[in-house]
Amino acid sequence: MLLGSYGEQNQSLKDFAESVFIFQNSMTNAVMFSEIEPSAAMLDAEQKMQIACEPLNKAGILQFDGLDVDFELVRRIEQTAVSCEKAAKRLQSLLTR
Repeated sequence: MLLGSYGEQNQSLKDFAESVFIFQNSMTNAVMFSEIEPSAAMLDAEQKMQIACEPLNKAGILQFDGLDVDFELVRRIEQTAVSCEKAAKRLQSLLTR
């Protein structure tokens, strides 16, 4: 297990990654099911979020399929989870305008 604290609530990597995964997925759903036409800025922010969150999403798919997440992917999540959260928050700010 990797040590350290992540996010505003000083969570473990596992807990932080899980909360970010859920949050970024909710932002994707908000764009997909929005009753308004997404602006170019929203679509750009959503695309940047998807890129930033790719390791987290890959891990989610592996776990859903009952497969193990290897150490290399855990390291990538450790390196990208904060930027994934920031990208999701950026999209959220555009959606709530």
